Amino acid sequence: MADVIYVVMRWLHIASMATLIGGMIFGRLVMTQAADGLSPESRDSFLDRAALLHRPLVFAAMAGLVISGCYNIFTNLGHTPLYHMLLGIKLLLVMHVFAVAILIARPHNPRRARMMAGAVFSGLTIIAISAYLRHIF
Repeated sequence: MADVIYVVMRWLHIASMATLIGGMIFGRLVMTQAADGLSPESRDSFLDRAALLHRPLVFAAMAGLVISGCYNIFTNLGHTPLYHMLLGIKLLLVMHVFAVAILIARPHNPRRARMMAGAVFSGLTIIAISAYLRHIF
């Protein structure tokens, strides 16, 4: 039974991260480019509608990451100081991604594209740190 819970939590963590970061990559690289051909009023309306539709996915992904992340931390104790240092950096970057995810899902945000670019960079850095943490564990 413990193996099933471990696999479910690992899947939840990876699926939630893919949803959150993948949505931002799509939004930044595809949606904003697609909206550039529209009139300013239509562009803002289009991007606000997309943000509104993306909002439930953002909150579901964040909840999945918090639940599975807490499970991972509490079931894998006894790491090196290097592991804990990198985990702390990773969690700071996660807070950045979460804050941006909440802000870009709000309507009438003229800095949405710029914010997504920063969150995508942070998200990809989180994935790299996670891969290294998995390697040293």
